Amino acid sequence: MDMEILEENKNAISFRLKGVDLAVANAVRRAAINSVSTFALDRITFYENSSPMFDEYIAHRAGLVPLTTPSKGYSETDEILFTCDVTGPKTIYSHDLETSDKSVKVAIEDIPIIKLGDEQHVRMEAKAVMGTALKHAKFQPGLVTFEQRKDDTFDFYVETFGQMPPREIIIKALGAIKVSLKEIDKKVSKL
Repeated sequence: MDMEILEENKNAISFRLKGVDLAVANAVRRAAINSVSTFALDRITFYENSSPMFDEYIAHRAGLVPLTTPSKGYSETDEILFTCDVTGPKTIYSHDLETSDKSVKVAIEDIPIIKLGDEQHVRMEAKAVMGTALKHAKFQPGLVTFEQRKDDTFDFYVETFGQMPPREIIIKALGAIKVSLKEIDKKVSKL
């Protein structure tokens, strides 16, 4: 197997993978989409919402805001608190979600969540948790595609949603595949 970086910047990476079959290429793509853990807002509590939108609508929009996910120091049980207390007339943007941990914050600051009219008020608290896209799409770290060039050559394109660098998405995906293969090996050896 051979890998060659074709292009890389802070938002995307493209690389060529040689010496693998279609099943392996697709396993890498699926692991990058579904098996990489990221932070996302999960449990949102509203203390006040006088906007015209339901709590669930605002919670859904806020939950889809990508959050930075440091490569080390956090586990699946960690929770990071976010708060938002805004009175209109104003548009609530992702940067209005204030974090209790500066290393886990909104990845893109100018995402509109809801527009408030005069004297409309939203006060909410949210907990960010780690998860994978197998649980919910809000945990998906990026867009991953590939194109087959020859029988054993594939060109990959990975674009991050901002939670982590695109190279890290691939590294973590390969780590997830490695863990899965070890689990399969253990179960097969017990047969």
